[in-house]
Formats: sequence, C-alpha cells, structure tokens
Amino acid sequence: MATVTQAERVVGPYETALQQFDQAAERLDLEEHIRAILRLCKRELVVNFPVEMDGGSTRMFTGYRVHHNVTRGPAKGGIRFHPSADLDEVRALAMWMTWKCAVVNLPYGGAKGGVRVDPTTLSRAELENLTRRYATEISILIGPERDIPAPDVGTNAQIMAWIMDTISMHRGHSVPAVVTGKPVAVGGSLGRSLATSRGMLVITLDALRRQGRSPEGLTVAIQGAGNVGLGAAKLYSEAGFRVVAICSSGGGVYNPHGLNLAALERHLATARHVPGFTGGDMITNAELLALDVDVLAPSAIEGQITGTNAVRIRAALVVEGANGPTTPEADRILADRGVVVLPDILANAGGVTVSYFEWVQDLQQFFWSESEINERMARLLRNAAQEVWAIAERERITLREAAYLVAIARVAEATRARGVYP
Repeated sequence: MATVTQAERVVGPYETALQQFDQAAERLDLEEHIRAILRLCKRELVVNFPVEMDGGSTRMFTGYRVHHNVTRGPAKGGIRFHPSADLDEVRALAMWMTWKCAVVNLPYGGAKGGVRVDPTTLSRAELENLTRRYATEISILIGPERDIPAPDVGTNAQIMAWIMDTISMHRGHSVPAVVTGKPVAVGGSLGRSLATSRGMLVITLDALRRQGRSPEGLTVAIQGAGNVGLGAAKLYSEAGFRVVAICSSGGGVYNPHGLNLAALERHLATARHVPGFTGGDMITNAELLALDVDVLAPSAIEGQITGTNAVRIRAALVVEGANGPTTPEADRILADRGVVVLPDILANAGGVTVSYFEWVQDLQQFFWSESEINERMARLLRNAAQEVWAIAERERITLREAAYLVAIARVAEATRARGVYP
C-alpha cells in the first residue's frame, strides 16, 4: 500500500525494528552477547525461481524466508506476496514475529517470508504455479517442528492449502501442521480467518475498559481493506463502534454517519479496492489518517505513521492491526501528544495465537469448537495486555516499550538457559 512517499520514509522497516530492540535492550541492561544474538537474524534464504505463465513463457521471481530466532520453539511467521517485498522488510517482519510470539507467551520463534510479486496480476493457475514453486524452494526450511508459515498480505487460505499439499507430496503423506491459516477442510482451524481482527477488538475493548469508556458510538477509521481491515470493520461495528472510514491502495471512503459494511463488502468482492464505492465521500490515505475519530486502526503495511504525519493524527487511540505501521520518530510524537498506541506485537497477536491453536490441533488431530478457540485466544491476549499495561504504568513508559520489555526479557531468559552451542 504505497501511501507514504519515499521522501517521508526516512527509516526502513528493519532499521525501525532494530531501533525498537536497541531501546528495550538498553532499558533491560542486556548482556552484550545476548544483544548480539538477538539483534541478528539466525538464517536468511533468498531464492530466484522460474514460473511458467499461461501463455507458455517463463518468468523469474525472487522470494525470501527468514528465521530471526528459534530459541523458544519452531519459527512462526506469515508469507506475503507483494511487489515491494524485499530482504530488509522480511528481516524486520521476522524480528517482530519473535517479539509477538514472546509477548503472548507462545512457544515459537519468529520467521517471515515473501515473494516480490503483485498477486492480482496473475491468473489462478499462475498463482498456484508460483506458490508451489516457492514452497518447493523454501521446503529446506519449513516443517511442523521447524518453521510453520501462515497467510499475510497478498496470501490467503487457498495459498496455504497449495503449500501444504506441495510439502505433503514431497513427503509422501499429508502434513497438515506444516502451515496454518488453511481451509478447515484440510486441517484449518475454526476462527482463524477473523483471528487477527478479533484480537484487535479484544485489545481495544481491554484498553477502553481501563480508561472507563464504552465502545458505543465511538468512531473508527481503518487503513487497509484486506482480510484484517475489513474483518476489523465488521467486528468493531458489531461491538457498537461506528466505522466511518476505510481505505485500500488508491484511496478510501468516509461517511460520518457510518459505512454500510455489507455494501462495501459486495463492492470489494468485485472491485478489490475501495475507490468506486458510493457509500460516502472519497478520501486519500493521508486524509484518512488525519480524521477526527476516536480510534485509528492502521491495518495495511509498515511505515504508514511517520515523523511527518504523526502531528496530524487526531485519534486518541491507535490500534496497530498491521506490523510496524508506526516509525520510532512517530512514536515519540504520538507519546508527547498523549495518543495511546496499542502496539502491533500485542494488538494484532490474535492471528498467531489462533495459528498456534491450529498447529496444536493438527498435531494431535483433535479439533476445538469456534467458541472455545475465541475464548482461549481472548484469555491469552488479555493476560498479555495485563502484564504490558502493568509494566507501562509502573515504569511510566509507552505500551510499545512495555511490550518489548516483556518479549525481549522472555527470549533473553531462554537464550541464557540454553547457552551457546560450541
């Protein structure tokens, strides 16, 4: 989602991740060797591979799979298909996954993958060919006990099914636990498709409860109209919020009386993007971020709230549905202005939490009801939020700083316990 100009993007995603880590490591007074271990990604795979296109031509693509840390368990992280995917971005996303898993105390390390491609330009057959070839290229890293991918920007349950089938064909037997976010028909979990959005709602309601506020009538603007953004819009609306704006690449729509989400969903099913929807006034992404709303939920890609536009944010509460949407400079500006930011590694951890449940269900071949899954997820997230809020209030720091202290301390403790293999 190219909503921030190159001139504004002073800090890349990996540099952002490193700055966030360094700040927490300093506050924790981590030993130098622990800092050195946690600051670098454990392994990085770059693959260049051919794909046969519909017309018979062959086109080359570049893909990535990065493991940041596996001290606490197998690597876990999504795969994105996006034209801007590169190694810097995937490294950052892998690091953020390590902290996300740790802050909610899941037995995982962090990973991420991606292919530099615009999936909307491919036919279904081309997309399947690309997915299966990419899965084959990264098969040397992934597996239920090693690295478990999941959907991310530009990928979905069908793509996970193709990856699962490809790995299963290589192994000679079905390996449902090799990926999460699959269709229920092939070992997916109930509740997974809305898990990230539902987790955002859980963390938002928890924050409002702490502030003595009710969701009834509070206005929400959502950046991103993909699975996470649109899912959040529906769940927030059901909870009593008034969703007044949403955007995708190319622009968005604003209606102060609230959007007709059913009509918007029908529009997106055919148009794929918000522009063209007639249920409100068309706005730019920059205008959406600056709307006078109670809750702003950046749910697209990283680097959207920057040092340049943070002064224009008018929402009192920012809920990070995306990974890394706020740069360190913007964090400082928002904190100085009293804006509460519910950080990505906590606010959007519902997805990886239910992915963990899916993995467990696949391994034991025993599946839970959707209500059980939603209840377990909410309980884990609220427990994590309680710990993060307590540290933030005690240390008088932001919620992001507190979440990083929790996460990095856990990974550091595991690193000390395991020691260094000679």
